[in-house]
Amino acid sequence: MSDHANGRQLQSTVRADGTLKLEIVTVPTPEPEAAEVVVRVEASPINPSDLGLLFGGADMTTARIEDGAVIADIPEAMLRAMGPRLDQALPVGNEGAGVVVAAGDSELAQSLMGKTVAILGGAMYSEYRVIKAKQCLVLPEGTTPAEGASCFVNPLTALGMTQTMRLEGHKALVHTAAASNLGQMLQKICLADGIDLVNIVRKPEQVKILEDIGAKYVCNSSEPDFMEKLIDALAETGATIAFDATGGGKLASQILTAMEVAASRTATEFSRYGSTTHKQVYIYGGLDRSPTELTRGFGMAWGVGGWLLTPFLQKIGFEEAEKLRQRVAREVKTTFASSYVAEVALDDALTLDAIAVYGKQATGEKYLINPSL
Repeated sequence: MSDHANGRQLQSTVRADGTLKLEIVTVPTPEPEAAEVVVRVEASPINPSDLGLLFGGADMTTARIEDGAVIADIPEAMLRAMGPRLDQALPVGNEGAGVVVAAGDSELAQSLMGKTVAILGGAMYSEYRVIKAKQCLVLPEGTTPAEGASCFVNPLTALGMTQTMRLEGHKALVHTAAASNLGQMLQKICLADGIDLVNIVRKPEQVKILEDIGAKYVCNSSEPDFMEKLIDALAETGATIAFDATGGGKLASQILTAMEVAASRTATEFSRYGSTTHKQVYIYGGLDRSPTELTRGFGMAWGVGGWLLTPFLQKIGFEEAEKLRQRVAREVKTTFASSYVAEVALDDALTLDAIAVYGKQATGEKYLINPSL
């Protein structure tokens, strides 16, 4: 029996009794088929996009340890929305990196033996992951799994934002919660590609993080002159598309209003319907769970919609998506470098102290799970 025949895996179960159960279980590792490989996972980030599946709508302030598992209560309204996944133990973890330790018979699979690869495959908080060889992104020589762990979600989202901007005919963009790992990547991409980016943050130390990597436009939403500074930045850059990680509250409305005021500065004639410039806000995250409030003071040429990475990649097709992936591999230690507050084993990711940190989704407090520890 091979040493990867069984592996430990983090699983999340929403139970019919209204509780969440998080536990580490041992599961069999399937033998790879011809076009598949077995990856020993050595690094997998806890992204905001992982927390929905991980926590299953539970109120994590109620989390406690029972019989070695984490148990938390799920509010009734959230439990109703979780109907399709009741009593199913689901593996968690969107992306990660590791070393190929077994391979099927195909030429591509065999060529990956011993290589360090990044994968976007789900179930990544696992010791071993069987995956199609063509889904592996081979990392440049000398790249560690930790350096390549966040190769997909944040980098491809950031690149997808600039690509969407171009495809929809905009020339500059706005990003909120902009000091995040993703936000810093987006700023580096924009500097490299000559794109003006207006960053919105809410703390002075976040302004400094971005200015230290070369950001020209950073607006602090907690400052009293936020709207004036935002309007000035939008007028200067001509940014008419925004990507909002917060989702709730008034921020999307404020951005559209500021875009309208900026556009009207250059208008040559009055229009009772506002500027004819289309202004677009895409909500791609949910850091603020309150309702999205729109105060309609921004004319009639505007849109608010949702934006997700997977549908975007499907829309542009495999070849274009592969170009983006190869850029990430080339720049994995520079543009797309990620930082983590802690690297933990599977068991340590399920301590109440750790959950209290990464569950907040706070800027600069990202965790990396290393299932091989």
